[in-house]
Amino acid sequence: MYAPQAPGDFERTAFRKAEKKYKLYKTVSKKSRQKAVETDLSEVFDFKLILESFNQCGETPPGIFKLKCDFCRPVFCFEDRPGFYFIPGALNTEEQCHWARESLTRFPQPPNRTNHNAIYGPIHDLFTAVQNEKFLVAERNTHEDMGSLPYSNDTDAPRGVFKEKFNLSEGDMCNSIAASLLLHKLRWSTLGLQFDWSKRNYDVCLPHNKIPDTLCQLAKKMATPAMSGGTEFHPEAAIVNYFSSGDMLGGHLDDMEADWSKPIVSISLGCKAVFLIGGKSRENSPVAMFLRSGDIVLMAGQARECFHGIPRIFTDEENAEVSLLASQFLKPVDQLFLEYIRTSRININIRQVH
Repeated sequence: MYAPQAPGDFERTAFRKAEKKYKLYKTVSKKSRQKAVETDLSEVFDFKLILESFNQCGETPPGIFKLKCDFCRPVFCFEDRPGFYFIPGALNTEEQCHWARESLTRFPQPPNRTNHNAIYGPIHDLFTAVQNEKFLVAERNTHEDMGSLPYSNDTDAPRGVFKEKFNLSEGDMCNSIAASLLLHKLRWSTLGLQFDWSKRNYDVCLPHNKIPDTLCQLAKKMATPAMSGGTEFHPEAAIVNYFSSGDMLGGHLDDMEADWSKPIVSISLGCKAVFLIGGKSRENSPVAMFLRSGDIVLMAGQARECFHGIPRIFTDEENAEVSLLASQFLKPVDQLFLEYIRTSRININIRQVH
């Protein structure tokens, strides 16, 4: 599905120009402080405001309409993007906090794979290790020939062990990495059927846990507006993406599932982001919209053939818009959740593979 392009052609595409327009750029002031360059956001659709306007006067901006369906929440669509559905504020604050917790504690647990597997092997209880300020150290008693981290692949790598700083020997210090740094570098985890990024397919031979029933039920419910003919959405795989300041997700297609008529259910948590959806070619100009914590996007049918991506997340206090979410993490034990969610975005996207 990816047409090869020369580097120069790629840089000149309409989608790439939009990515560069909304990407976070920083300048260094005279006091050596980094400051974000102001970005023109006037053309970014804001479905929070669109919903407020519709509730007040029953009107939507040109090119956008409210879907007529028997669903518990308002659903908005673009006239020129069939199969794309936007459900603003689909999750309440309590639900958002619950799934943020799950994304940081339960979802990265083995046998679920993360971007760390290829380097460090399976990592157990990462978030707990961060809370306890521990370091990941290679188990060398049975793998002395491997010497130290990092490992070449997750099938041969021994499981590392977490140790407290005062229990580290001089050799351990050379072969260790702070759990907090691993959490900061966490970029994705996979639930259900495991996606093989190198081969770009689902490897049914890889061990995995089923997607939690509660997440399946949520995805089935939220997929309803995109389903037709009484069919049902069957969640089989999910990818959880983790974004921090300056991170972006380049324009891409999600085309590895067998039936594109079934939607991808995409849940946003944490800091606000800019989302782009274009057309079947990178040459098609994309539309931009804000994604806030609790928003859900569905992409099915023709929308599955459209390039899409995240060029920007907002982590500054003024624009991140996580105050309501942060207000739920008030207990001392919640301090790490609070620190993470104030400067990060989590995206859970659930798919039916077959």
